[in-house]
Amino acid sequence: MPKHNYTNTHYTPIQLKLPLEIEKIIDISDPVYSFNEIMNRIDLKKHLALKESGIGRPRCDSVKMLKIILFSFMENGYLSLRDIEKACKTDIRYMWLLDGMKVPTHVTFGNFIKNDLPETVEEIFREVNCAIFDSEHVDTDHAYIDGTKIEANANKYSWVWKSSCTRNRDKVFVKVTELIERINVEDLMYLGVKLEARTEYAIEYMDQMLESYRLAMDLDESAFVRGKGHHKSPSQRKYQELKGYRDRLKNYARNIELCGEDRNSYSKTDHGATFMRVKRDYMGNDQLLPAYNMQAVICDEYIAAIDAKQYASDMDCFVPLMEKFRGMYGHYPKYPVADAGYGSYNNYLYCQEHGMEKYMKFTMYDKESGDPKYREDPFRAVNFRQGEDGNPVCPNGKRFLFRYHQHVRGNKYGRTEEVYECESCEGCPLKARCTRREGNRTIRINRELTKIHKEVLENLNSVQGALLRMNRSIQAEGTYGSMKWNRSYKRAFRRGLKDVILEFTLIAIGFNLWKYHNKTRRLEESA
Repeated sequence: MPKHNYTNTHYTPIQLKLPLEIEKIIDISDPVYSFNEIMNRIDLKKHLALKESGIGRPRCDSVKMLKIILFSFMENGYLSLRDIEKACKTDIRYMWLLDGMKVPTHVTFGNFIKNDLPETVEEIFREVNCAIFDSEHVDTDHAYIDGTKIEANANKYSWVWKSSCTRNRDKVFVKVTELIERINVEDLMYLGVKLEARTEYAIEYMDQMLESYRLAMDLDESAFVRGKGHHKSPSQRKYQELKGYRDRLKNYARNIELCGEDRNSYSKTDHGATFMRVKRDYMGNDQLLPAYNMQAVICDEYIAAIDAKQYASDMDCFVPLMEKFRGMYGHYPKYPVADAGYGSYNNYLYCQEHGMEKYMKFTMYDKESGDPKYREDPFRAVNFRQGEDGNPVCPNGKRFLFRYHQHVRGNKYGRTEEVYECESCEGCPLKARCTRREGNRTIRINRELTKIHKEVLENLNSVQGALLRMNRSIQAEGTYGSMKWNRSYKRAFRRGLKDVILEFTLIAIGFNLWKYHNKTRRLEESA
């Protein structure tokens, strides 16, 4: 019988050279070991809802998926979902973290982040921080605060301005009133019906007027003519004009509602983004772009707390950020250090109320501390000497008389300032240097704020204050510089405030894990 050769040549001998234990291939200094060390201290299962279904394929292991996502954010700063899927197929470290689980698709990773993480990501952030802070003995009493504008994932010229909507809405109100008056005179007077004109019109009232006019004139919208060669009746024109005003008012009302009370604009392609002045674009131009105001508290080079706001002012971000910090660690920082963007009357009183020292600059701090001519100017109201009755006295010896108390604009603690007027500026030889207004000079004095500014100057200009200011420049601004330039996070990838906070929290977790690995490696090398 003929002999047949059944030898199969479809094999790759190189497969025989792969070790059975993947862990042996990974270098001992790889960040995956530092990552795994922190993850083993945390019970991740309690933060993940196990939603098993009786039909379909078995659900992927949520803990392993979370580890894959956090490790990708740790090593890369930000990694797309498709790149995460690719890394799970090609990177041996991701295979080790999967521990035999089938590689999830990018859609599975996306659904997991979207559905399972928004409610628990901040608690996971706190658990990771507590594990790192306990190991590194991080000082949470000294907190360095800073903010930055991160461009939103929205189109550049998609702005909607609340002030423009309000102004155009008022114009439409006037036009509606004029149209109603014409309708009453030309159409409804002979029918014994009258539409009530108002100064402002709600959408519901516009619907009622449209229905009343349609019934009174016996109009049938299905019979309306349109197009070239057809002539609309006067009643049809007025009805459609009134309906057009109704639709415009509805659009303006929606835009104003989306803006809310705290901001003046939003983007059509990301309703959570507000148009702000970012520092510079790639062409070196100042830009008005849709962005979010990202806030961070830094403790010993680690991000201790984060927040994202829809308004550009840092002053209003301080209190919510401190409340987040207290919610995570159970106490307020003893020494919150921030730049002049946070130094407001409200924030100083808030620090005083919660036992925090005042180490935040105020707006004129640089001039107060570095310009003796401004600081010692005798014509500044704070430099006026006090007379025997406690009233200010100008350099020419004229008394200032108390007039009334005035509420401090934007103050949330009910504080007021005192308004004084000079008894007589007529014929004063120093008036040209003292004031430019006609008549007697008026000054406003807030003794409590003046006392607070003096305390802040003493704190910041002390040796400890100088060290804290230097550390803030290194740690807070250095953190944002590292995130933007070393880890390439310059623009948000998700849309909506809630999803942007989720994304920024994942970025912060990855940054802290990466910082922990670098610190521990430096200590091992130095030892």
